[in-house]
Amino acid sequence: MNLLIIGSGGREHAFADCLRRDAPNATIYAAPGNPGMLGKAELVDIQAADIRGLLDFAAARRIDLTVVGPEAPLAAGIADRFAEAGLPVFGPDRAGARLEASKAFAKRLMRDCGVPTADHETFDEAAAALDYVAGHEEPLVVKASGLAAGKGAIVCETRGEARTAIEEMMVDRKFGDAGGRVVIEEFMRGVELSVFFVADGERAVPLLTSRDYKRVGEGDRGPNTGGMGAYSPAAPANPDFVDEVRREIAQPVLEAMAESGSPYRGFLYAGLMLTATGPRVVEFNCRMGDPETQVVLPLTSSNLLEPMLRVAHGDSLAGWRPEAAPGHALVTVLASAGYPESADSGRPIEIPAFDPGEVRVFHAGTAMKEGRLVTAGGRVLGITGFGGTLEEAARRSRAAAARIRFDGAHSRSDIGWHELDPGRLAPEESARIHPSGTASGG
Repeated sequence: MNLLIIGSGGREHAFADCLRRDAPNATIYAAPGNPGMLGKAELVDIQAADIRGLLDFAAARRIDLTVVGPEAPLAAGIADRFAEAGLPVFGPDRAGARLEASKAFAKRLMRDCGVPTADHETFDEAAAALDYVAGHEEPLVVKASGLAAGKGAIVCETRGEARTAIEEMMVDRKFGDAGGRVVIEEFMRGVELSVFFVADGERAVPLLTSRDYKRVGEGDRGPNTGGMGAYSPAAPANPDFVDEVRREIAQPVLEAMAESGSPYRGFLYAGLMLTATGPRVVEFNCRMGDPETQVVLPLTSSNLLEPMLRVAHGDSLAGWRPEAAPGHALVTVLASAGYPESADSGRPIEIPAFDPGEVRVFHAGTAMKEGRLVTAGGRVLGITGFGGTLEEAARRSRAAAARIRFDGAHSRSDIGWHELDPGRLAPEESARIHPSGTASGG
């Protein structure tokens, strides 16, 4: 079997580990991949945006399954092009990718099919957006409608901050065309949770729950990033709750997409806010999250290649249910100096050996230069620790991160605090994720 992974980050490194486990004799390619994937996959010098090059490569190598990691090629229609060429691909088509590529589209869809989300309005003109903010209750959230690498959602404590966010997005074009249209929504109070589904166009099958941390600083302070860490499973993870999310959120979206003539096939990410009135959608993604993939996939013990192949061939997921390994996983992201505003690069990296049963290091922004491993991005490495309890997984992740060296490295040491230190939560928030009144973790 010949497999192709598209992308170069920590998510794709986790895919390579997963597919190598599920298909030990397969030939696995990664385009462009990263140095951490060597030994799991053969790296191919084709960028994720080069759809024509990827298509030609997949056809020439008779690729049996292509797994698309990042959102940008999906939004550009890579799945459509592969399907037209008769090449099996796992990932939604361009129409399905609008759930992430256009927050305005996703909001309209949720409104039409009754999926709970924040009250909101969409604007194409800065003047109208500024007028709306002038009469809106504080705080509020300003979001670039398009793809902004996870950094396009700004929580604004005041109207002044919201005005600045609008001007930066719509006038200064901080996020390029992605910010030409903005969604302004009410601030939802609660605790966030990530739920990933494998979707076959008709049904959504949930994977493990997780919780990620977007703010760059300790205590959830500072600007948003692509993600500074995550853990899994994350409370509430009981089957009844997850099934409620499937029935009330994922299934209505799949049904609406199918009715529109665009069945959704691939990973579907539901970013939720656990509010006093129940789970509400913060956003949808058309792919697995990063760094959540680095904790969810290692804990998913069942074969994932089989359902991916089913979906890629247009078959049903009926009867398939994923199994999870016991224990917990927590990933700490090591980032470059200046991240998220900038990304230092070219700094030599030193990674000691770790017991793979306790710690795995996923490469996200690395490269080889003159025979040395160096930094090549904002988020450089994801250090995933495993343990019988969340405390043990966190301890192993943080201890390993402290042993890795490169100039300017910074990370958060409080990933998982929602369950490791639940006393920091407001009582009502604690009750939402710990209905029994106790923290999970072992």
